[in-house]
Amino acid sequence: MRYAIYFAPPADDRLSQTAARWLGRDAFTGETSEFPALADLDADTRHALTADPRRYGFHGTLKAPFALADGRSEAELVAAFEAFAADLEPFEIPELTLHQLGPFFALVSATHCEPLQNLAAQAVQYFEPFRAPLSATDMARRNPEKLPERQREYLKKWGYPYVFEEFQFHLTLTGPVPTETAKTMRAVLESTFADHIGDPLDVTSVALFVEPHRGAPFLVHSLLPLGGATQRKIA
Repeated sequence: MRYAIYFAPPADDRLSQTAARWLGRDAFTGETSEFPALADLDADTRHALTADPRRYGFHGTLKAPFALADGRSEAELVAAFEAFAADLEPFEIPELTLHQLGPFFALVSATHCEPLQNLAAQAVQYFEPFRAPLSATDMARRNPEKLPERQREYLKKWGYPYVFEEFQFHLTLTGPVPTETAKTMRAVLESTFADHIGDPLDVTSVALFVEPHRGAPFLVHSLLPLGGATQRKIA
């Protein structure tokens, strides 16, 4: 079993619902949905190119997936997660934009957002005592020999290469998209997420995701409002 600390909007948020329809799966419920063709993107291609983000669920990584360290329990992690969320203040990402990160498409902040960078840095450090060291297999999956030196050092120390100044917040929408499909994919995504691109995004919650066993779809274990609000949302 692995856990992850992610940003995710609440289940009833319009962005969450749009993303669940796009990916064909809702990480809050685990329910899957049909894949109709969209514009020039046929259903089979869409299904194949969204396989990776569909398994992980719609999210923005704060603390990448980790197994629990020896001597740590899920109950301790949940208690720490509750304390973490209660100690934070909500903020706004001024503008979302669609961006291509290498072969992947994602929604990202259009400009540098310091509160967002700080949130991710806090999550990386706060939950580190709960993280078991990466196995040799997990380390190899990251291809450390291909990473710049700083990212390689972060991978060794924090279990993830894209932390602190190497962090770029992204809400992943696709897996790797072939070059010949990229133009069509961009057009489809711009249409699908038109109500969100160019608008601000309220960061009012954080989520604890769980992977019940290796390779299984991730599910929202719990989603908590920032700042100690009284209502707790459990998947």
